[in-house]
Amino acid sequence: MDLHNHQQHDSAAVHVVGPAGDAHAHHGQAEKPTATWAMAAAATLHCLTGCAIGEVLGMVIGTGIGLHNGATVVLSIALAFVFGYGLTMRGVLRAGVDVRTALKVALAADTISIAVMELLDNAFMLAVPGAMDAGLTSRLFWTALAASLLVAFLLTTPINRWLISRGKGHAVVHQYHHAH
Repeated sequence: MDLHNHQQHDSAAVHVVGPAGDAHAHHGQAEKPTATWAMAAAATLHCLTGCAIGEVLGMVIGTGIGLHNGATVVLSIALAFVFGYGLTMRGVLRAGVDVRTALKVALAADTISIAVMELLDNAFMLAVPGAMDAGLTSRLFWTALAASLLVAFLLTTPINRWLISRGKGHAVVHQYHHAH
């Protein structure tokens, strides 16, 4: 390969600083860690944390200011993605990568997981009669919201295990978890 082609090839690589501070390039391929149920559950819980912050905040804001159910759901989904990506980026940035790379890692690591969780937990909230209209002081609202997050966790964990086993999803961010 001539120098020009080699430089073009390297510019497309993601340069990663490993735990020992050694830099090496990954050419669009994540390591394929062994996909255990514990790893999948940890990945799902990590993703669920960001989703839950955004989801609860969106539901509280939307319900509190009297938004229509559809607008409340849209707000919750938007905030779930913001907080989900934000938590992943925070950890990746601590590993010493730049913001652009951290955003790419977060998008690759969390998009499918967040999308599935949001579909599940919002569908659950809408399916529970009266939950969206119950109000912030209602036990029904908070019980349904907690149950929706539990359902999202239980049904997304196998998907995350499958993604990790193929070097996708949370496997993309796995190399950064032990960096610091």
